[in-house]
Order: sequence, then structure tokens, then C-alpha cells
Amino acid sequence: MSELVGYELKDGVAWLSLDDGKANALSLAMSTAIGAALDRAAAEAKVVVLRGRPGILGGGFDLKVIRGGDMAARAAMVEGGMALISRLYLHPQPLVIACTGHAVAAGALTLLTGDIRIGLKGAFRIGLNETSIGLSLPPAGVELARDRLVPGALVEATLGAKLYGPDEAVAAGYLDRAVFVAEFDKVVAEAAAACMKLDGAAYAGTKARLRGTFSERCK
Repeated sequence: MSELVGYELKDGVAWLSLDDGKANALSLAMSTAIGAALDRAAAEAKVVVLRGRPGILGGGFDLKVIRGGDMAARAAMVEGGMALISRLYLHPQPLVIACTGHAVAAGALTLLTGDIRIGLKGAFRIGLNETSIGLSLPPAGVELARDRLVPGALVEATLGAKLYGPDEAVAAGYLDRAVFVAEFDKVVAEAAAACMKLDGAAYAGTKARLRGTFSERCK
């Protein structure tokens, strides 16, 4: 699909692999590439699986751009990234996210958009660390956290910028399951196969109703 996002269509499942060779920063180029892959998946697949590179799903926005002097570039990157986050959350097809390692800041938001979220056990950190690095969560990030995290973890996860290990991330609501590397690919494939058995139109309609107020709440 691009040098940033690999794309493989297999038995009705579109497999999207994010890999910028580094921290999988949500640059404007990465957001654009993921969006193009979603366009293709919507046209030719029934289920989408999004996974990171070994050791990391996503490391957030590019801090060089965030802290640089080009305000137009910063605004374009954040706007494009948050538009993608919203699009992933509202994507009508089943979305399985395979968290292959760390997922912080915008990477954690990406994780939260998944309908099924499977994480890899290990010495990884998952969470919204924005307030610890001098950033505020955008409205869409706040509403996504409010929707997906368990109520008891919401304050420490957002205002407290807590980073969780994979098992803790399950308890907090970032992940649905955390599994060892030996079974990771198998569990992800099984989740995608289970989604293939669902009626696509019924799934899309129900998902739209479940998340129908999200866009309005983000204004």
C-alpha cells in the first residue's frame, strides 16, 4: 500500500501493518497512508486487522513537529491524526487491533478505536501520557477515553497520564486480551475469523447506533 502501511487481503480480511522503521509516529504521512488503506479495505474486504511493527503499535504524534516552529505543519499533523482516530472508531467494518508492543499517546488512542483489541504480553507500556509531556488531550481523545476506558481508571489514565503494562491495560479498558507471543498471531487470526461470520450490514448499522453521538460530542 505504501512504505508506511503494508496491505494484504486474505480471505476477506484486510491486514494493515504499520511500520515507519522507528516509533510508528502518527505523522501526517502515516495518517494519510492508513486512510488510503481503509479506503481500499472498505471496497474489497469485510474485516480489517491493524497491527504495528515488532515492539510497538504507535508512539504518538511526531514530537519533532509538535515542538518545532512550524505551526502550520503541527496543526495539519494533529488535525489529520485526530480525523483518522475518529474515522477508525466509526469505521463500519469490524476492526481488530493487534497491539504488538508499546502504544502511547496517539498510539493509545489508535488502540482504543478497535472493536477487538489484542495485546502482546511483555515489558510494554500502554497509555495516554499527554499531560506528562506538556500536551492536552484533544476533544476526540477525551471522548474516546470516556467511551472505552473503565470509569474507575478514567481520571488516572487521562489526567494522571498513567502508563500500564499489558495485563493492567486489560483491567483499565485499553485491551480486551493480552496474550503471549507464541499464541498472539493465532488469537488475532481467530478474532478476525469470528468477525467474518457476522453480517456486515447489521454490524455497520449497530456500530453506527452505538457510536452515533461521538462526532457531536467531539465539537
